[in-house]
Amino acid sequence: MWGEPLSPLSFWLLRLSGLRPRALVTPSRRERERGRDAAMCGILAVLGCADTSLARRSRIIELSRRLRHRGPDWSGLHCHQDCYLAHQRLAIVDPTSGDQPLYNEDQSIVVTVNGEIYNHEELRAKLNSHKFRTGSDCEVIAHLYEEYGEDFLDMLDGMFSFVLLDTRDKSFIAARDPIGITPLYMGWGLDGSVWFASEMKALSDDCERFVSFLPGHIYSSKKGGLRRWYNPQWYSERIPSTPYDPLVLREAFEKAVIKRLMTDVPFGVLLSGGLDSSLVAAVASRHLGQTKVARQWGSQLHTFSVGLKGSPDLKAAREVADYLGTYHHEFHFTVQEGIDALEEVIYHIETYDVTTVRASTPMFLMSRKIRSLGVKMVLSGEGSDEIFGGYLYFHKAPSKEEFHLETCRKIKALHLYDCLRANKATCAWGLEARVPFLDKNFINVAMDIDPEWKMIRPDLGRIEKWVLRNAFDDNQNPYLPKHILYRQKEQFSDGVGYSWIDGLKHHANEHVSDAMLKNASFVYPENTPTTKEAYYYRTIFEKFFPKNAARSTVPGGPSVACSTAKAVEWDAAWSKNLDPSGRAAVGVHTAAYKEVPEKVSASEHSSSVIGFSPKQDGAIEAATTATAV
Repeated sequence: MWGEPLSPLSFWLLRLSGLRPRALVTPSRRERERGRDAAMCGILAVLGCADTSLARRSRIIELSRRLRHRGPDWSGLHCHQDCYLAHQRLAIVDPTSGDQPLYNEDQSIVVTVNGEIYNHEELRAKLNSHKFRTGSDCEVIAHLYEEYGEDFLDMLDGMFSFVLLDTRDKSFIAARDPIGITPLYMGWGLDGSVWFASEMKALSDDCERFVSFLPGHIYSSKKGGLRRWYNPQWYSERIPSTPYDPLVLREAFEKAVIKRLMTDVPFGVLLSGGLDSSLVAAVASRHLGQTKVARQWGSQLHTFSVGLKGSPDLKAAREVADYLGTYHHEFHFTVQEGIDALEEVIYHIETYDVTTVRASTPMFLMSRKIRSLGVKMVLSGEGSDEIFGGYLYFHKAPSKEEFHLETCRKIKALHLYDCLRANKATCAWGLEARVPFLDKNFINVAMDIDPEWKMIRPDLGRIEKWVLRNAFDDNQNPYLPKHILYRQKEQFSDGVGYSWIDGLKHHANEHVSDAMLKNASFVYPENTPTTKEAYYYRTIFEKFFPKNAARSTVPGGPSVACSTAKAVEWDAAWSKNLDPSGRAAVGVHTAAYKEVPEKVSASEHSSSVIGFSPKQDGAIEAATTATAV
């Protein structure tokens, strides 16, 4: 049943991360082949190059290296006439094989993929006449295309971005998952070439124009242009009327978490102590013992949290970890360490959106620590607030119709905000983040509920995300303590410590003068920054990505507490306090802004130590005197 013993290096990483397997052995080769993951990687494809010289090949390899942080384990490049498909691999299982690009039987179909296909075993069973060359979950894409042509994307259950080349006629397709969990950009060269890349930095210098590839869409060279392949009922923004069934919602979410435990490497859960991440941890912890991964790594879940010392998230996360009995790792950072990392963060996340930068920085710092422990995959709680109207401004939704329309708008924009942050902030260090709330089936179930049930009704005792809280409010077999289950929404950038945001604002005030902000519309006529903090992030972004096309990939418009521009209209007072922090929801958040937030000097938090405090005795006690960049 079991194969060869762990190598000394694997054993050392195992001990380093505090993992305690039931058996210190690896799965058999058959098990490895059956469960091998493609994982989060970096892809670059250039199709129709006028120049096919060795210099062009070298240039594409050089550009592909800009994505190596996403896949530090191996590189691959396939060339067919004037077409190039490059890949940077993050090896979740069996690093000696399963490299990309991937092929069909006669190698006439070539595909480079970033992502995970959770139902790959089911799809392989349907393709029993095909011969698979590897155990990669993503190899099914090549065979599905061979079998069904371009009409197979709805069959995929997972997160993915891919480019597929059919060498028989030199046609190609590119596609992205329904919500945009994995990033993808599309560009055009002056020579008529078409480019695709996981991150903008791999194509921005060589493309005359480039855009963010739309989620749930496919580009076909045969049919020309983009078309949407993902067409669920909620996408049309029709108001649903299905009655709320808490058990159906609970079961759908548990299935979403369980399928994401498909891994053969050490993994954990990013735990803020809020409702969403706590539910992910609770469900994963409850079902981990019945999974294949538990046989290799043990049934005790690892959880990770980050924050300024004394922050709300750290306290709540430790309480949840104690309740669930997880092996908890707590990381600390200072305001100054976060500020020191800003340039690198903006380079990796490729946006100047204020909320995204605020939240990405602690996630970026935490991901580096997690990856240093030998962990390659984490589960995270993104998407719940968009689906259930969890942001505090939803308290002011004037009707169930407006409530539902706003959730639809928020989900459609996730690829520009939280999905972008969760993917790029973790992949900056070769760490993969999986997001069960954005499971395709779970979204369908949750978005089919009559929005009257999602409305925030204090008179009925319903706070934000009540339908989700109630679904897991099990008195017989509790998932979480009541006060955690019903904790008020805290945005990640707030929860890591309020002085983090206040410190960022103070730092920006020191670097952006009143005159600079006054003339912002002349310097940045497109998506003009309206605060000094936004102006500061914009200057950093423009240094790395100076082209007009780059700044156009970033969304803009007024926002309060992460609302869309449309929802700002719900309360006239909000237009006077346009800040994406949850504390801008005046009259809702328990720590809402009163007037002007107190300024906090970064020097007050300038300790250069990032602390690491595992919950249990015997684990590593480490700190570094270097800044976290």
